[in-house]
Amino acid sequence: MKIIDAHLHLFTEDSAEEMARQVGHHGTVRHLREVYGELDIVHGVVMGNYGLDVQGCYPADLFHYCVGLDSGTAAGGTAVPDLPDRVEEHLRRDNCCGVKLYPGYNRISLSDPMYEPIYRLAARYGKPVAIHMGLTSFSRAHLKYCHPLALDEAAADHPDTRFVMCHFGNPFLEAAAAVVEKNPNVAADLSGLLEGRVDLDDYFQEQAGYVFLLRSWLTAIQCWDKVMFGTDWPIVNLGEYIGFIARLVPERYHEAVFFDNANRIYGLGL
Repeated sequence: MKIIDAHLHLFTEDSAEEMARQVGHHGTVRHLREVYGELDIVHGVVMGNYGLDVQGCYPADLFHYCVGLDSGTAAGGTAVPDLPDRVEEHLRRDNCCGVKLYPGYNRISLSDPMYEPIYRLAARYGKPVAIHMGLTSFSRAHLKYCHPLALDEAAADHPDTRFVMCHFGNPFLEAAAAVVEKNPNVAADLSGLLEGRVDLDDYFQEQAGYVFLLRSWLTAIQCWDKVMFGTDWPIVNLGEYIGFIARLVPERYHEAVFFDNANRIYGLGL
């Protein structure tokens, strides 16, 4: 089965290597290429985390990317000068397949006027806006900005713009399911739903309640054409995470979730 990793990060800091080592990997593109080959992961979508000048420098045969507006680009309602023009420079590139927003980390509402030209640009170029939704790794982030209901407001007000709810809004699963089901312009990825190394048999026993909720809401909405596999690399072991998602998703939907949906939603042309 061919797989697209629809959500990963590439970091250059030494901490990235340490994170990768903790899950049985190395934090290099060379290592990813090798492991991708072993696991039949044919492509990845990198979620941008660096300044606009340096994003997109990834091997085009292996990755597309979403240009990221993180705290180095926009924070506290203040954006870099000429932000829409600089984002459009990326959207013109064939290997740029969308925009990535971090509203909780930036502490900016998705309805802030700063984002209006970004939504219009994404709609014009037919590329989605991926948004970090759910729990954050930093305590100073504001969860109200990355709750799925914040995305519902943006999606309803911008019906011509397509959105991707990252991490299925975890742990706000009920709201996440409602937003994906209600809004035809909202899809979701299943990245980052666990972290670190896991023995899957033990995990499914020890975290039976959490797994039940994930399965229940994914099954309840039956939006298997709008759900994508992703890892949130480098916080997970790739092989283990494939096994985790394969257990959550009914086998008859594996091809859609692991490959077809990301290929279509991000316009990868694979």
